[in-house]
Amino acid sequence: MYERFIARQPIFDGRLKVFAYELLFRGGPQNVFQARKDASSSVIVDSTMLFDLQTLTGPAKAFINADDSALLQGAVRLLPLDRIVVEILETVTPTPEIVDACADLHSSGYVLALDDFLDHPKWQPLMPFAKFLKVDFRLSDEESRREMARRYLPKGLHLLAEKVETQAELEQARAFGYTYFQGYFFSKPTMVEGRNVPGNKLNYVRLLDAVNGAELRFEKVEEILKQEPSLVYKLLRYINSPLFALRTEVHGISQAISLLGETEFRRWVSIVALVCMAGDKPPELIRTALTRAYFCEEISHPLRMTAHASDLFLMGLLSMTDAILDMPMDQVLSHLPLSAEVHTALAGGSNRFRDVYETLLSYEQADWENLSVQTAKIGTAEECVPKCYLSAAKRAAIVTI
Repeated sequence: MYERFIARQPIFDGRLKVFAYELLFRGGPQNVFQARKDASSSVIVDSTMLFDLQTLTGPAKAFINADDSALLQGAVRLLPLDRIVVEILETVTPTPEIVDACADLHSSGYVLALDDFLDHPKWQPLMPFAKFLKVDFRLSDEESRREMARRYLPKGLHLLAEKVETQAELEQARAFGYTYFQGYFFSKPTMVEGRNVPGNKLNYVRLLDAVNGAELRFEKVEEILKQEPSLVYKLLRYINSPLFALRTEVHGISQAISLLGETEFRRWVSIVALVCMAGDKPPELIRTALTRAYFCEEISHPLRMTAHASDLFLMGLLSMTDAILDMPMDQVLSHLPLSAEVHTALAGGSNRFRDVYETLLSYEQADWENLSVQTAKIGTAEECVPKCYLSAAKRAAIVTI
């Protein structure tokens, strides 16, 4: 069932907090939301809500792509108006019928956005109903980006810069007055030539090193924790959270190991070290890393790789460390005693772990064609991927960032 496949891409506000997620459905080449044809309203609603908006977006809004059909058939009305923004695709032709449909949505309280907005005259009939203009930074040049801000910001419209890939593009958008930002800029490192691990993050890297070797170096863990008293508090807060569902409250590190076991303790420390290390980064960076970690662990079951579940979890968790440390991934890996499989996969090599990682990336980026290729390569049914992703998103949402 194609309607079960959905990816999400974060949209940030000026403080780089998540304002919304764009949801991308596998309903066709345009990732558009489509209601099922020839079905009763109750069945349509059941199918569209399979994804659980609360799990996928939390308190954030959901931007939902709508084409001519979705607008004219009223499909978007099946979703709660207080949770969504109707994103009108650039392929939509503003016929009188489309204009009437948008006017009706607007009067009903729905918020509308115009996608890939390039200030073409064809959009003028829809301008009175739009709140957001999404400007594609891959399709526009610097002057046109500035001109759209100059023209439309005084009219009370919000400009959203999409497909922002670098820190420089983010800063340019901010300088022009754009207030929302979408793209992979947040997950890419800001490279500084010859940079070492920043001093304020070095202890967290040492902690990752101490818990991910062949043998758990408990004495080293204790030594680092003595230097970072706040870490002890954070570690105990995490272990006593619903994430672990322990019956007994944990008050010390030794007790944690005895209750959790060595494998779970390693994971617990790795999560907290990464969260602390990313304290100056957008929280979405950690949320993505956690979702990746849980996804890689979840999919180990249908792949019959449960013996490698812990290593797959670690691969997903560490996949964002280049952006967290603003260092090339190969340099990050040189500081950590990882298994050969995890090291090879994160370094961009070829092995079964990397195949799992590529499957994850295909799903994250809504590259449905490549997802089919990757699932065939790793030997699992495509339907396993959205199930594992939704479960991973639920588990990641429990962790307080």
